[in-house]
Amino acid sequence: MASGQVVQEAPVRKVAIFGGTHGNELSGVFLVKHWQKDGTEIQRPGLDPKPFITNPRAVEQCCRYMDCDLNRVFDPKSLGKPIADNTPYEVRRAQEINHLFGPKGSHEAYDLIFDLHNTTANMGATLILENSRDDFTLQMSRYIKEALAPEVCHIFLIEHPNLKYATTRSIAKHPVGVEVGPQPQGVLRADILDKMRRVTRHALDFVQIFNAGKAFAPCTIEVYKITEKVDYPRNKNNEIVAVVHPNLQDQDWHPLNPGDPMFLTFDGVTIPYEGDATVYPTFVNEAAYYEKQQAFVKTVKEKLSAKGIKAL
Repeated sequence: MASGQVVQEAPVRKVAIFGGTHGNELSGVFLVKHWQKDGTEIQRPGLDPKPFITNPRAVEQCCRYMDCDLNRVFDPKSLGKPIADNTPYEVRRAQEINHLFGPKGSHEAYDLIFDLHNTTANMGATLILENSRDDFTLQMSRYIKEALAPEVCHIFLIEHPNLKYATTRSIAKHPVGVEVGPQPQGVLRADILDKMRRVTRHALDFVQIFNAGKAFAPCTIEVYKITEKVDYPRNKNNEIVAVVHPNLQDQDWHPLNPGDPMFLTFDGVTIPYEGDATVYPTFVNEAAYYEKQQAFVKTVKEKLSAKGIKAL
């Protein structure tokens, strides 16, 4: 592609904002409920975003999920599974959501879904992308980063053959996760809610500007790409025997160099990082990931190039 060339893409009209994919991540839950009552803040010319509570039973109980993680069951097997008496609630719900906003992979699927999440980890404002070749979401991420500046907004790319999971938002042609923390489960924090709110507003502004015909020039954007999940040290009974080291705690997105402290045993012994290259941990000591046997994920910095885009 010649320098400065802009490719045409379809306008983004069908937009949804999901909250409550995990029922105890309250910023998204309360924002979506607010916007369902009064959507003035999220309305844009030519656009009518749909705020939607994805896991209402978990929201009612203020728990992550009822039977299984809704944010992991949007794979073809789960979406195509015949419903029986013992079918997990979240699998049933995934099929309902796929019917409303999909079908996944079809021309009729929603153009864009923002899925709002909170994390107990010190991740700040983070956008989660699933495809390094989606020029629209890359351009939108750059727009949001610049709109939030000087506040930092990290871009987390979960594109990986073995680590990518079937997210709720993956129904859409352009899926975007919004992860904001730190915030305890089952708790609201005004600063975290405000940050999530501003990220969402900037994203909708971008969609409006794009649909109105503005051309966005080719750009590059820095992302953190997932490479590996790291579990806590465990004994032969699979019990955790060490905690995240104080030097690593709350240091999401900061470099972890070979030899740096990583875990601390209950006997006071430091376990260092023994990798051969610097990585950038995130989701450090996330409460919800204890059940997934994950202390943090390793990422590496990459530069991605996005083509210039303009609406058809």
